[in-house]
Amino acid sequence: MSKSLLAEAADKGKRLDSWLNEKFPDNSRSHIQKLISDGLVTVDGKNVKASYKISGGEMIDVDEGTAKEVEYLPENLPLDILYEDADIIVVNKARGMTVHPAETVANGTLVNALLYHCKDLSGINGVKRPGIVHRLDKDTSGVMVVAKNDNAHINLAEQIKSKTATRTYLAIVYGVVTDSKGIITGAIGRDKNDRKKMAITPDGKPAITEFKVLERFDGYTYVECKLQTGRTHQIRVHMTAIGHPLIGDTKYTKRKNFFDIDGQALHSHTLTLTHPVTGEVLSFTAPLPDDMKNILTQLKSSREK
Repeated sequence: MSKSLLAEAADKGKRLDSWLNEKFPDNSRSHIQKLISDGLVTVDGKNVKASYKISGGEMIDVDEGTAKEVEYLPENLPLDILYEDADIIVVNKARGMTVHPAETVANGTLVNALLYHCKDLSGINGVKRPGIVHRLDKDTSGVMVVAKNDNAHINLAEQIKSKTATRTYLAIVYGVVTDSKGIITGAIGRDKNDRKKMAITPDGKPAITEFKVLERFDGYTYVECKLQTGRTHQIRVHMTAIGHPLIGDTKYTKRKNFFDIDGQALHSHTLTLTHPVTGEVLSFTAPLPDDMKNILTQLKSSREK
């Protein structure tokens, strides 16, 4: 069974995925794009791309049976809350916790935990990603801000886009980084040989990472990284590009990991932002997790022998 929608003259110039997102606001844009790529959306009986520009007057059919996403349930999971008020909640995400549900992960995520704790979150990103303004990889720990309402979400998203909100990460990488500080540039896009990975590519999105050496060890370096942009896997890709992949990052290096850490040694340490309602500048810090502390202790102990 399908649902037929008529595009009007006023819709001319809109992207198909954006237009459908307006018609099905309970769905994320990524879900809409998947429907299109799976051939479940037709324009005048033909399959088109998500970027198709509407002319007005087209008949657009959507498979109604798949046009609504699954509703994800609240779960009573542990949350390390750094700050909370009526508009935002700031958490220290644990390494190993996925931020939001996906096709292969329906529960046990940060979103499931937030839905139990907060009840209400912003609905801008649909039912899969309520309140999620920015993300951390599953195996990256640290500070994240979540929006409780749409106004806060829009404001925070703009701060991240305009770089007025700043994020600092801590990482432990393979090899001795010789420069005390530096800036890594390189556009990031999907790896053409492995779609599950990102890579520096000519047609990627601009990406800039600042780094500073905090401490050097025998064969390893403890670094601080600041994001000027926020691309998927940015720090992991950029540090690998200069020959210093992260400890434990099996996606971007085959080097042997001798340490007890499940995932890459990367931690979102600080986040500074302007409160979306009060205008107050706030800074939040998530302490270094025990697994990274233990690695540093081992490296210092080895150096002192």
